[in-house]
Amino acid sequence: MKFFYDLLPVILFFVSYKIYDIFIATAVAIAATLVQILYMYFKKGSVDRMLLFNGAMITVLGGLTIMLQDKAFIMWKPSLIYWAFAIILLCSNRFFGKNLIKLAMGSQIQLKDWLWSKLNFFSSLFFVFLGFINLYVAYNFSENTWVNFKLFGLTALLFLFFICLAIYVSRVNKES
Repeated sequence: MKFFYDLLPVILFFVSYKIYDIFIATAVAIAATLVQILYMYFKKGSVDRMLLFNGAMITVLGGLTIMLQDKAFIMWKPSLIYWAFAIILLCSNRFFGKNLIKLAMGSQIQLKDWLWSKLNFFSSLFFVFLGFINLYVAYNFSENTWVNFKLFGLTALLFLFFICLAIYVSRVNKES
């Protein structure tokens, strides 16, 4: 259920795009994200940092897309978010000694610190890759293809990556 909730603005963007255009779809995604933020604030009294960051990015880049009637801003949004994730993962581990992958998953599985570091590094590399592949599709294919890729392609790549991570962790964890 949380997965669907997290993807809701992207799904609404996709549906709105198919019915209208990229500018209406962008406005719908902005509104959906802001509604999510308000809902979380009034339901829980606080809002997840990731949702706030995404809300700021969609509001700024989406706002520029609508104001300037230039789809490039919204097309850059996924890449900038993925690259920010990569930087945050690397910097929090390197400079603050906090492995965010371990913090997120450490209560579910027990691994040695070296393996958590590897997972953190691989995840960072993967997010860098996602950022570049998003821009590759945005600039080398049609707008419609990019919209489809944004929902289906990036989501599928994330699922595939997490499945590969799980397989890797299960194999390496058995060996150590």
